[in-house]
Amino acid sequence: MPKAYWIAQVTVTDPDRYAGYQAVAPAAFQEHSARFLARGGQTETLEGAEWARHVVIEFNSMEQALACYHSEEYTAARKRRDGACEAQIFITEGMD
Repeated sequence: MPKAYWIAQVTVTDPDRYAGYQAVAPAAFQEHSARFLARGGQTETLEGAEWARHVVIEFNSMEQALACYHSEEYTAARKRRDGACEAQIFITEGMD
């Protein structure tokens, strides 16, 4: 079964409010055995829209990644993120 990758592009617009998201989101990732591969490091945009922050999270499967996104823990985290940032998030299946 191929791994899945949660990829997020984020520009924080309200750091204080975003800190509330950051305080609770890790519980969801930990519960679903997520592994952060990239989180906010140096980025250079070569094509397309520019985002301030990029995050890549590895999951053991697409089902596990989707379960994390739809979990009670992450739903609560998303509510705290509302109005704190602009974000684009997608999950993609890796290759075997």
